[in-house]
Amino acid sequence: MKKPREIFKNRPHLLLETEVEELLNYCEKLQDELVDLKFEQNENKQLIMLDMLREIVKACDETEKQQKEFLRFGLEPPNYEESISNLKRFLVVRCRENGIWF
Repeated sequence: MKKPREIFKNRPHLLLETEVEELLNYCEKLQDELVDLKFEQNENKQLIMLDMLREIVKACDETEKQQKEFLRFGLEPPNYEESISNLKRFLVVRCRENGIWF
């Protein structure tokens, strides 16, 4: 991305105009705000991903606990294929909702 002042490199006398100086200051301010916004969006996505990872670990712990109980009582173990499908579906939906693409 070009810096706003580079636009006037062939006509430096225009930089002396008050309106041009105001416009350049405004552009620089907008660039700073854009950088801040991009940082906030990335930070939010990181928090969303962290939340998803916590949910995944929680689901895995629950599945392991369920497996131990089934073995303890001699019952049929859980269907892991279904658990994996549910987990994948959860991830895809959450990523789509939050604009996170992998």
